[in-house]
Amino acid sequence: MSVHALKLTVNGEVRTGEVGGTTTLLEFLRDGLGLTGTKDGCSEGDCGACSVILNGQAVKSCLVLAAQADGGTVLTVEGLSLPGGRLHPIQEAFVAAGAVQCGYCTPGMLMAATALLDSNPSPDRAQIRVALSGNLCRCTGYVKIVQAVEQAAAAMDRDR
Repeated sequence: MSVHALKLTVNGEVRTGEVGGTTTLLEFLRDGLGLTGTKDGCSEGDCGACSVILNGQAVKSCLVLAAQADGGTVLTVEGLSLPGGRLHPIQEAFVAAGAVQCGYCTPGMLMAATALLDSNPSPDRAQIRVALSGNLCRCTGYVKIVQAVEQAAAAMDRDR
């Protein structure tokens, strides 16, 4: 098995490690770095629970080889919090809107929503639904999740 030396910035911190040729970014984050907020829902790219932001784009980390992320920048749900441990506006909105139930999909939803709001600070409902379409939730019915993204966009707009 080939081993690849890996160096990437995760949540603002340079991290290194060695990974096998088939190690996914999800496995490296969870097993190599102990960042277990990123969930392993299906290991096939269908559920979105493993979504992270890689080089500014939401990706399903179970589909990205860790070696492909070498030299890149990764943001996980653990990296969303603001200085002083305050919640990110998207996290606050999810709580306020009741957009969490079992919570398993929440990290991936938060990351997909963050990527959307980073690229489009004022999305309409259709754009929100498209951005979240790769993330499955079995509990909420999505209505409150879409409302939470709208609330976060409004809050972030006020803060600008």
